Amino acid sequence: MKRKVTKAIFPVAGLGTRFLPATKSIPKEIMTLVDRPLIQYAIDEARAAGIKEFIFVTSRGKSALEDYFDAAPLVEAELRKKGKKDLLELLKMTNMESGAIAYIRQQKAMGLGHAVWCARRLIGDEPFAVILPDDVIAAEKPCLQQMVEAYGETGGNIVAAMEVAPEKASAYGVLDIKEDMGSIVHVKGMVEKPKAAEAPSNLAVIGRYILTPNVMENLNKRKTGAGGEIQLTDAIAAEIKASGNVYGYRFRGQRFDCGSKAGFLQATVAFGLARDDLRDEFASFLSEMMTVRKAAE
Repeated sequence: MKRKVTKAIFPVAGLGTRFLPATKSIPKEIMTLVDRPLIQYAIDEARAAGIKEFIFVTSRGKSALEDYFDAAPLVEAELRKKGKKDLLELLKMTNMESGAIAYIRQQKAMGLGHAVWCARRLIGDEPFAVILPDDVIAAEKPCLQQMVEAYGETGGNIVAAMEVAPEKASAYGVLDIKEDMGSIVHVKGMVEKPKAAEAPSNLAVIGRYILTPNVMENLNKRKTGAGGEIQLTDAIAAEIKASGNVYGYRFRGQRFDCGSKAGFLQATVAFGLARDDLRDEFASFLSEMMTVRKAAE
């Protein structure tokens, strides 16, 4: 019987240097996409997938991230006093139950695999999810929920995958496919950042994973890979060799790379236009901007 996935690791120890000077004083994960910080999108997605325990791998200077999920008695009291029930409900979404959330420090930046390994004692011998908050996915059914349902069919390890143009393959880990079953593909290999001509497929891995405890055991060996770092990809690839139980999942939805400025801006536009309370005014503004720009050309 497959064990339910109830634990998720959120690697949030990065310095966010691409967003300096903003990230000089606030963690990148607290930067707001419309009116919610990036981390809230990741948490909401995890909750929808049935995650009950949230493990954050952090670093020095991330205290604002911890405060965000704490209760805010003064703000709540003020909202109650003014009868602002809608805002009170909105605040409740950001609170986490005592004991549901844990923070682990990654003291040295040694790669994504090392960040995941830092949470090993809290994972134990259970399957677990890994969510990278930089990857924000707009989907009717949240991406991780889709993956949990696929995991119910396959078991083993599942990585979220999306099709990319050949010239962009060098920015991703790319799947070597053994069998294509539609939304699920059986994987026979993973190639990290291949040249366009050497990519085994156009399916790239993005920041959602459901992994077995065996992957954590592989990380325990502390083997360094590309860049002298401990790579999560290597630990998953070892499972392909050992048991062949690694699958890619073509999720339904649109992924935005909010680790880049362009991706963050694209997500802002897409999420802004998706909001009933903002759509008309925002769309009108964008249309005017494009008209002015064309006239200037």
